[in-house]
Amino acid sequence: MKFGYAILHVNSVTDTVAFYERAFGLSRGMVVPTGDYGEMVTGETKLAFAQIDFVKTLTPVPIDTAAPGKPAPPVAIALVTDQVSAAYEHAIAVGAVAVKAPEKKPWGQYVGYVRDINGFMVEICSPIG
Repeated sequence: MKFGYAILHVNSVTDTVAFYERAFGLSRGMVVPTGDYGEMVTGETKLAFAQIDFVKTLTPVPIDTAAPGKPAPPVAIALVTDQVSAAYEHAIAVGAVAVKAPEKKPWGQYVGYVRDINGFMVEICSPIG
């Protein structure tokens, strides 16, 4: 077994994919023609988005919708870069919401936090080690 995908449930896959392209410089992997599912190019493990109403048709488990005005869901996406401060400032300039400016952690890593257009937390961090 290996970890293949992290799939965030969002209101608009196309808007979210476009935001991740603008804010974080990720490339679009694919978006299905119906707009119900899309992926970003992130290496072997995919960052994917599925339209919330579509997901609700697949499973009987109640699913809450993330939103900027609600508390952040208990999960974060970590995006790794050597240019943490510049990436943080760029993300805010194109619509991410500032949460915590980058700072050096005791273990040597630089980490900052923003929220995306859906209200999900995104950690912008330097490589560890």
